[in-house]
Amino acid sequence: MGRSSPKASRFWPLLLVVLALDVTTKSLAVEHLVPEYVPHEVLGDWVQLTLAYNPGASFGIEVGPYSRVVFITLAALAVVILGQLYRATAPGDRARAAALGLVTAGALGNMLDRIKSGRGVVDFIDLGVGSARFYTFNVADVAITLGAVLLAWILWQEDRKQSLATPIVGESQSVS
Repeated sequence: MGRSSPKASRFWPLLLVVLALDVTTKSLAVEHLVPEYVPHEVLGDWVQLTLAYNPGASFGIEVGPYSRVVFITLAALAVVILGQLYRATAPGDRARAAALGLVTAGALGNMLDRIKSGRGVVDFIDLGVGSARFYTFNVADVAITLGAVLLAWILWQEDRKQSLATPIVGESQSVS
């Protein structure tokens, strides 16, 4: 059997570890952080664990009574597109593979929550100070955010390199 490509050695382990971590932490949150919406202090009120369910998208965005179906469909579509991006990634492009692995794991983790329950995605990480709180989130959300930022940076770098390598139209090519 041949060796796996460097991109596969980065993509698949990241996807599987992050997905397992997401599923496990959500399961522990549902089991131990009851009742819902009651904060459990970890580091004072700066870091709390609070069980919450989000039937919508990021930051609680909803699209009405069909939110669950819409967001499951969008997540499935995103996973297909991410799979195509992975296949189009050069075999040695570990950074892009890592970014895609993170985003894919997060999308799958949140999609699994929506499939399992009509209550929505399980969120439990609660950061803030006093009443000034950030939105409650989960491991999948962190993976999506980190992966998206990394992918945006990679694509920006690729575009920048391509722009630097492309001669400006009308620029003289001859040397006197």
